[in-house]
Amino acid sequence: MINFDYPDGATPLDPDEIEGLKLTHITSRSELDRWELDNILEALGWLESTRPKDILNEQFIRKLHRKMFGSVWKWAGKFRLSDKNIGGPWHQVPVELKKLFADVTVWIEAKPMPPDEMAARLHHRLVSIHPFSNGNGRHARLMADLLLENVLHQPRFTWGGKNLVNASDARSTYIAALRAADRFDIQPLIAFARS
Repeated sequence: MINFDYPDGATPLDPDEIEGLKLTHITSRSELDRWELDNILEALGWLESTRPKDILNEQFIRKLHRKMFGSVWKWAGKFRLSDKNIGGPWHQVPVELKKLFADVTVWIEAKPMPPDEMAARLHHRLVSIHPFSNGNGRHARLMADLLLENVLHQPRFTWGGKNLVNASDARSTYIAALRAADRFDIQPLIAFARS
């Protein structure tokens, strides 16, 4: 059994989701984090070779999640099937994603805000929808970076230049910025993402 100690703002996995772990030799959160990081590095290689621009659709975000976590979790790339401590009802995920993609498409065409704000708002809404059982923050950060780099032709965010998976000052600042965005103040998230 894995010893999960979740940092502030992390979504706990339920027993059925934990059963989806492919790597049965993992016994600690640090081992899990290392294997997930290795899988994410493979996904980054795939993104570098494909440079996708058509990213605002359900098929792509599921594929990206599967590429990021598919070597570790059986349910990678599949939408969550239970309610969590964040996000709306699980059955509303596809509807909320369609709304988000429609909004971002309008932002790209109409340019009502700077590119950094578009990417930060995409990130925040993806985290808020929480489409997957785990990995939503990492997935949403990568989606924001893809929007910036591949669609808006801007530099990626630096996200504080730190590992945001483990408890740290950087993670605390990131979580505080997400909570500010929940209260309709997106500026702390933009500042953090560019720090």
